[in-house]
Amino acid sequence: MDMFSELTMLSLEQATVLPYLSYRLAMDGMKVIRLEHPVYGDPNRMIGDNRLGEERMNTYFLAINAGKKAITLNLGEGQGQEILKELIRKFNVDIFATNQLPRNYEKLGIDYQTLRSVKEDIIWVGLTGFGPESNEAAYDPILQARSGLMELTGNTGEDPQVLGIPLPDMGTSEHAYGQIMKALFKRAKTGQGERIDLSMFMSTTSWLTVPITLTKSFGRKITRRGNTHEFFAPVSVYETKDGYVYIAVGNDRQWISFTQLPGFESLSKPEYEKNNGRIRDVQHLNQQINTCTKSKTTNEMIELCNKATIAISRVNTIEEVLEDPYVSDAMLTARDPKTKTQIWMAPPPYMTPFLKASGKEMTFPPRFGEQNDEIYGGLLGYPAEKLAGLKEKGII
Repeated sequence: MDMFSELTMLSLEQATVLPYLSYRLAMDGMKVIRLEHPVYGDPNRMIGDNRLGEERMNTYFLAINAGKKAITLNLGEGQGQEILKELIRKFNVDIFATNQLPRNYEKLGIDYQTLRSVKEDIIWVGLTGFGPESNEAAYDPILQARSGLMELTGNTGEDPQVLGIPLPDMGTSEHAYGQIMKALFKRAKTGQGERIDLSMFMSTTSWLTVPITLTKSFGRKITRRGNTHEFFAPVSVYETKDGYVYIAVGNDRQWISFTQLPGFESLSKPEYEKNNGRIRDVQHLNQQINTCTKSKTTNEMIELCNKATIAISRVNTIEEVLEDPYVSDAMLTARDPKTKTQIWMAPPPYMTPFLKASGKEMTFPPRFGEQNDEIYGGLLGYPAEKLAGLKEKGII
C-alpha cells in the first residue's frame, strides 16, 4: 500500500494557492477533504463556463480539484468549530491547511494552538499573502506586480505584463508541498507536529535569484527584455515561412555550428565569435537571423538545428502542446458519474505510484458539499434528523 493513502488532509480552501497544493497531495493518493462555508463556498466554483448545467461546478474550478471530497461547515459558529474538532479526532487528520486571513484564525477556531490541543502531532499549514502578521489582501497579479515579476516580463520599453500562469499561487503551493514533506519526515522521526506559515510574496521573490544578486551586489539594472536573454545571444523568437521558432544558442561553439547551417553563413563575422560581441549588437544580429529564418519553414529550421544540436522549438499553441507525446501520454483524467462528462487535466510533474496504479484517473471534482452525508452521517454517525437540523441552522 502506498504510504500517502494512509494520510488525511483537511483543507479550508478557496481560490488557487491552497486548492493547487491539496490537488498535488491528492495526486499522491492522500485523502483530501476540502472545507467550504455552507453559503459562500469557494468563489472559483463560479468562474469559467457552466458546462455541466449546474451551479458551482464551472470549468475553471474543475482544473485543480479532482481527487478530493467536499463538505460544508460554518466555522463562524461555535457548533461548527466543535464539529471541526470532532472531524480531526475521528479522521485522525494529519494535515490541516487554510488560506484564510490570519485575523480569522482564532475567530474560526482554526489557529494552530487550538487544533494542536485536539491532535498534538497535527501539521498545520497557513498560506497567506505576506505572512501571519499581515492581513493585507493578496491576489496573484497583485503579487506579480509587487514582487518584480511584471517588471521582468514584456518587451523592452513597453508595458510590464503578467505571466501566462499564476506563479505566485502555484509557486507557493510547490514550496508548501516541500515543507509538508519535511514536516511529515520530522513527525515520522520524532512524533512531533509542526506549524508551517508561507507567504506568497516571499515565495515569489525567492525566484528572483539572478535579478536580486546582480541589482543589489553590482548595481546592474535588470528589466524586461522581451524574448531575448540578458546574458546569452542569440536567444529569441524568429519568424519562419509558416510560423515562429525559438532558438537558444548557449555558447560560442554552438554559435559556430549555427553559422555553418545552410543559408546562415553570412552570420559568420569576427565581431560575433564571442558571446559578448553578440550581446552588444543583439538587435541588429536578431534582424539578420530573422532574415535567414524567414527563408525556411518551421520544420526545416527544426530539422537543421536538431542535426547541429542547437536548441530549438516551434512556439506551440496549447492545442499543439496537447499533441506532444510527452504530454498526451501523461494527461490525467476524471469522469463525472452523474453527467458522464470526462475532463482532462495537465500532466503531473512526475508520475506518482498512486497515479500509476489508478491508470492516471482521479475522482471527478466534488460538488458543493457533496460528501456531507457520507462524512457527517457515515463517519461521524449523525442521524438524519441531526443532519437536517444542522442544515437548517446553517452549520453545514
